[in-house]
Amino acid sequence: MATPVLISLSAFGAAEVRRHGQLWFTQLSLQAGADGVEVRSELLVDGESELAAIAQVVRALGKDLVYSSADYLWAPDGTLDMPALERALLAAQTLLAPKIKMSIGGFGPGSHSTLLTLQGRLKETKVELVIENDQTPMAGTLAAMQDFFSAASAQGLVLGMTFDMGNWHWSGECPLQAAAVLAPQVRYVHCKGVQRQTQRWVAVPLAESSSPWRAILRALPTGVPWAIEYPLTGDDLVTVTRQEIDHLRAVAASLANPTLRIH
Repeated sequence: MATPVLISLSAFGAAEVRRHGQLWFTQLSLQAGADGVEVRSELLVDGESELAAIAQVVRALGKDLVYSSADYLWAPDGTLDMPALERALLAAQTLLAPKIKMSIGGFGPGSHSTLLTLQGRLKETKVELVIENDQTPMAGTLAAMQDFFSAASAQGLVLGMTFDMGNWHWSGECPLQAAAVLAPQVRYVHCKGVQRQTQRWVAVPLAESSSPWRAILRALPTGVPWAIEYPLTGDDLVTVTRQEIDHLRAVAASLANPTLRIH
């Protein structure tokens, strides 16, 4: 099974995306050959009408859609943020997206009893919820992810994970270790290279990454969608985007067939 390659629209830069709109970058991504796009809640300018327009363009071509909500599922006090979940589900419905991505936020020991409420709400919808490791200590460490998935499983709630390759560095974690432990939960991968600059990590293309990105991808399930979430910049954005998509497809093919060589 070929690995679908999507574009997280944040890859084009927040200022540019807000200036042109996510519909414009959706069309660019599909022109460059992407299998779909991830629409970002924090970059929406025109809300419902923007989502509906993106849905029309993407569905007409039979491509994939993911809705990324910047809201946390659990508030800092550990309560389930149902309004945040409802906003995400409504946006996904408008977008016709089968998958939404969120972070757990303030999930903790006191949150376990709310998992049944979440399970009940998700049973009422056909949308798949995937949990992402973000860049925070509360929702982006291996321990936090393990605790969450263990608690959810104990309640009979089976959720997949969005594995962000780069975010582990912001949390001081080893992405290879995380991949080895969390691989059974992974349903979606954010492909992101990293480099260390003075006092901070920055996202870069995989080919420029100081992280063992190929080994990380090898440790993750095959066939799940990959999304580019590193900066895509240049005078000819279509060509730049197409080159990065082609590179990821070549990487996926080489992992499926180790005899292949990537140049």
